[in-house]
Amino acid sequence: MSSARTSLRRIGLGSALAAAAVLTAAGAASAHVTVHPESYAKGATDGALTFRVPDESDTASTTKVQLFLPTDHPLLGVLVSPHDGWTAKVTDTKLKTPVKTDDGTITDAVSEITWTGGKIGPGQYEDFDVAFGQLPDDTAQLTFKTLQTYSDGKVVRWIEEAAQGDEEPENPAPVLKLTAAGTTSATASQTSAAASKASKASASDSTARGLGVAGLVVGVLGLAAGAFAVVRSRRTQ
Repeated sequence: MSSARTSLRRIGLGSALAAAAVLTAAGAASAHVTVHPESYAKGATDGALTFRVPDESDTASTTKVQLFLPTDHPLLGVLVSPHDGWTAKVTDTKLKTPVKTDDGTITDAVSEITWTGGKIGPGQYEDFDVAFGQLPDDTAQLTFKTLQTYSDGKVVRWIEEAAQGDEEPENPAPVLKLTAAGTTSATASQTSAAASKASKASASDSTARGLGVAGLVVGVLGLAAGAFAVVRSRRTQ
């Protein structure tokens, strides 16, 4: 009987540790700042991007978000959607290499957008929408480095870039993949409504992963309960 109880304890401890590890990994994976949709066609026009910013602190709120747009491959015609409770400051930068368009030569582009005045509470997130007139067509991806400031003064720098084939870094920057025209669901005809739909789909996917983890935990607890019933049966006999 002593051996059976020891086995049961080991099963329970192992199950608890496994469940905790899965939950922790799921939480870490969903805490990154991300851009939606994840891909767009090169040179796409009149579209929108949604930047999702989750608050991963247990006690502090997010009070400032700084988004840095690439200027070596600039987004043209950037506009910021109004967001309740937040004030957006848009910074323009003179381009080292002007961009020629059908409407003339562009010498300046938006390089930074800073949102302040609002608050993202622990366990919550905010979606910030940015419209553009045209995406570049001379690069395979765009990296949007982001700084997230908390009410306790902590600043999380989402600025790390992973080399091809490497594992995702601890604080990855949001990356938008640019594909050949017609090979991605995010085409030039997409509007801000379409971008918002993609963002909501991402949220549903996160919810599904959470339910999957919960199911795994329930299964582990069921296994432990079954082992307990076996031991109890042996003790009765």
